[in-house]
Amino acid sequence: MDFFIFFVVLIGFIILISLKQINQYERGVKFTMGKYSGIMEPGWKILIPVFQSFKKVDMRIKAVDVPDQKAITRDNVPVIVNAVIYYKVLMAEKAVIEVENFYYAISQYAQTTMRNIVGEVTLDELLSKRDQIADRIREIVDKETDEWGLKVNNVELKDVSLPESMERTIAKQAEAEREKRAVIINSEGELAAAENIARAAKMLSASDGALHLRTLQAINDLSSDQSNTVIFMTPVEVLRAFDGFNKNKKE
Repeated sequence: MDFFIFFVVLIGFIILISLKQINQYERGVKFTMGKYSGIMEPGWKILIPVFQSFKKVDMRIKAVDVPDQKAITRDNVPVIVNAVIYYKVLMAEKAVIEVENFYYAISQYAQTTMRNIVGEVTLDELLSKRDQIADRIREIVDKETDEWGLKVNNVELKDVSLPESMERTIAKQAEAEREKRAVIINSEGELAAAENIARAAKMLSASDGALHLRTLQAINDLSSDQSNTVIFMTPVEVLRAFDGFNKNKKE
């Protein structure tokens, strides 16, 4: 009787240590006597102790923070760039068999690729084409990690830091550009105003009496405010009109 109880307890213990749980977001890479023997799907699985083993692989999308990398652009400007890589495991067996630590490996490869790509572009391109540069890094890293069973979904450049002296230079350049645009806009406005005045003067001179009416209108506008003191100079045309009137009266 004691032997039977011992046997039952032993069988139960063996089953207990043989039972493995694979979560829904995981896959298990199973090895039998050291050789790859299949993928364990989510659920409870039984492994033969000593002869079989397994390694869990998380299949969810992961974010790898690429630390600050010092690089020099093509136009010899030192910068510090960091990024984040989003990837997931597509083939668990390759991620375990082909590379020792795929998380560490993809981070290291991304750092090297990022430094190389930054060295191929100018500072202006790095600042204005961050999305294109990030996509290029993604393509290179994704192609290399295909053999590891990984899929790179996205790469984002988080920050591009410049030396303090370079930041001051860029700020001065931006200020000069704004002043340049302001001068151009102001000169264009003055040119348009001058053209309008010239057209108005041409229209007034082409119509008899138009200039006198415009003068009277200006005087009327000024007289609406009693605080104004107006010094009015009579146009030559008005004097000529009076002169003609006197001559006709004498005749």
